[in-house]
Amino acid sequence: MPSSTQPEVLDIAIIGSGPGGLSAGIALSKLPNVYVRIFEKASAISDLGGGISINHNGWKVLEYLGARKAVTGASTVPTVQRNAYTGEVVDPGFKHDPNDLYQARRTRRSRLQNALYAEVPKDIVHFNKKLVTLENLEEKGVRLIFADGSQTTADIVVGGDGIRSVVRQHIYPDYKINYVGSVGWRTLVPVSAISHIPDISLTVTNWWRGAGSAIYMSPVDELSNLEHMEVSCRSVNEPEVPGETVSWGKPVGNEKVLSRFQDYYPRMVEVLKQVPEGGWKEFSGYAGPFIENLTGWDKLVLIGDASHPSGGGFGSGSAFAMEDSWILARSIEYSRTISGGLADALRIYNSIRAPYYKKMFEFRETQQLSLQKSGQKSREGFNERLRELMSKDGLGGRRSSEFLEFVYGSDVEKVWKEYLEKENASRSESW
Repeated sequence: MPSSTQPEVLDIAIIGSGPGGLSAGIALSKLPNVYVRIFEKASAISDLGGGISINHNGWKVLEYLGARKAVTGASTVPTVQRNAYTGEVVDPGFKHDPNDLYQARRTRRSRLQNALYAEVPKDIVHFNKKLVTLENLEEKGVRLIFADGSQTTADIVVGGDGIRSVVRQHIYPDYKINYVGSVGWRTLVPVSAISHIPDISLTVTNWWRGAGSAIYMSPVDELSNLEHMEVSCRSVNEPEVPGETVSWGKPVGNEKVLSRFQDYYPRMVEVLKQVPEGGWKEFSGYAGPFIENLTGWDKLVLIGDASHPSGGGFGSGSAFAMEDSWILARSIEYSRTISGGLADALRIYNSIRAPYYKKMFEFRETQQLSLQKSGQKSREGFNERLRELMSKDGLGGRRSSEFLEFVYGSDVEKVWKEYLEKENASRSESW
């Protein structure tokens, strides 16, 4: 039977203010009898990354968080696939119903961040707080110690602190992430700087596919108010340079980026030359093994990249993080209705999200051949390889409307209702 007593106030500390941390702040703050704080190591909300994709799953969870209306962008349907050297269109992409409210769009990362931040109670975000250490206080919770020497305690710590998560390190001290050999360079280019270049579409998303490299170019604003295009370049089999190969957005010069793509279609190279010096940020790819249990100490929990360091490839990381946050809030809320404790809430959360990420990791393993073909740097036989990749769905090639439906077509509220149905059926049988 549900408890008739009012639950004690739950003290929640969230580490990180990316999409995961901010969405956790929104979802958890809406629960009764909670005290929520977000601790961010930077001095302000970060907008590193340029553009970001939002698919059906992302739009759904943004609705549930109350942040959807402030997020606008350009449809990525269709996405045109082109030969990077000849400019040939090898796949024109598929078309969705233009009235589809949940179709994939590309927006500025800063726009998503600001939309989420606007829904977070402002007095709960604390900047310049770099987490250094967590101490298990057993029944008294967790002590958090920061780089500035300050400390605090909480009943639960939510690790939304990214792929190099400090919270994860305390749960799994031996867990390692490794460089996967790919490097990306991202920027936003003013439309006015490239509108004069022929054969460069400013209204449709394009992939320029090369041998072991690619350039993604997409509008990130509503076409009626188009100001910037995102340009994201990627190269695989890049050597690791100690001290220089890092996962965060490191500024790099134009020459470094241009050197990787000089043999591309001349008009695409001309686009790269229009990027203002200092406009590029470099991101190196890192990944780690699947994590079976996303919780620790019965009071630590991982969300977002901290929970599934997969090295990208799905283009839906922000949605994953927001879904994690929403499910965590529902798990805590539900555990209270059945007189469960914090450990029960974290068990519920893990029972839903860990299998989802396991399925994602397993799917990626099935895509190794596609990824290997897309990563071959040899120009010999490239045109044939590209046409083969674009003839079927795969992480290294085309993605039809049915591709990865369990990811892009997910509805986190439906997932939660399915859990409740199974749980209620199980409880009924036990009675």
